[in-house]
Amino acid sequence: MNKKIQKALAVAAAATLTLGVVSVSQAQAAVKSVSIAYQGPLSGGEAQTGIDEQNAVKFAIKQYMATNPAVKVTLVSVDDQGDPSVAGTVAPGTAANKNIIAVVGPAYSGATIASLPYYKAGRLPLISPSATRVSLTNPKDKASFGGPVFHRIPSTDAKQGPALAKYAVQGVSNPKVFVIDDQSSYSTGLRDYVLKQVAKSTLVGKDSIPNDATDFSATLSKIKSTDANVVIYTGYFSQASKLIKQLRGAGYDGVFAGGDGVLNQEFADLAGKDAEGARLTGGTIPLADADPALEAKFKASMGVASGVYAVESYDAANIILSGIAAGKTTRSGMLNWIKGYNGTGVAGNSISFDRNGDTAGAGFINGFTIKDGKVVSKGQIK
Repeated sequence: MNKKIQKALAVAAAATLTLGVVSVSQAQAAVKSVSIAYQGPLSGGEAQTGIDEQNAVKFAIKQYMATNPAVKVTLVSVDDQGDPSVAGTVAPGTAANKNIIAVVGPAYSGATIASLPYYKAGRLPLISPSATRVSLTNPKDKASFGGPVFHRIPSTDAKQGPALAKYAVQGVSNPKVFVIDDQSSYSTGLRDYVLKQVAKSTLVGKDSIPNDATDFSATLSKIKSTDANVVIYTGYFSQASKLIKQLRGAGYDGVFAGGDGVLNQEFADLAGKDAEGARLTGGTIPLADADPALEAKFKASMGVASGVYAVESYDAANIILSGIAAGKTTRSGMLNWIKGYNGTGVAGNSISFDRNGDTAGAGFINGFTIKDGKVVSKGQIK
């Protein structure tokens, strides 16, 4: 803003006060637009997760803008590739952009941990649709606790891990379970909760492989030597698709199960016939199941069907947008709005956040399977 404009505003403000007219502050009057960021993997092997989630955020903003609001909202895309090392390079710029008053994301737990120091320092509020590592909302874990800025919609891995272990062995007589993680923050956290649920008598082996590995021959040999008939993988879909193809190619015909990191249509597309029958879990519900009419509007507006964690991304965006509509156009105002929010999500679930950022209405974990090349919801795991 140049000096002439600043002077004009000052004169106008003084005149208004002299006339005794109640007015908003110059700072409030100057607010014409704000930005929401979406942070997640928008390129690289995990890009489909970010594309799916960001599409839901875009849809929510489209609906908001169609109401002709006084405050316009723009979306800033923050691509962290789902990689903590990348997240640590993009988060500083996001935190420094003062027009960004809230973030939907980060999508992944590891990327969230890497971003938190910058967002905490900038008091930038976050609502993640899919970061499930328990420590993010555990104040005893100083290294990864997200308070006071971090909030999330879904259930944590403390619920997903036991549900995944239970779902993986359903209907399997004499289960012999082999557990694999990819060494990421999300994967090792989920693995630990899976292992707590798996009976010692059924656990026959486990392995930990780097998340960029492409040759799983050593792991396949371990699985074969244990005669495992259930393999649980706690990493992400891009590596899972390679792993299951090599498993099937080596003659393994048992159950393959994975958590919400694998839960993506892209897993089925990449693995092809080898993904058929895979069992997956997630603290999410498809938008088409939660609200078929809204799914139809989504398709008409976005030109594609909604993806995984669309419901949670849409809910997160709408919490922020409702705050903007209520006049919360600063980071501090938005943070207070989120902390005091009490509403209902698309799926009819209650959404309010506890003091550490978890959602009061969370708690369910749904099961999914790959059938005829598509991700199919099987409902809540009891």
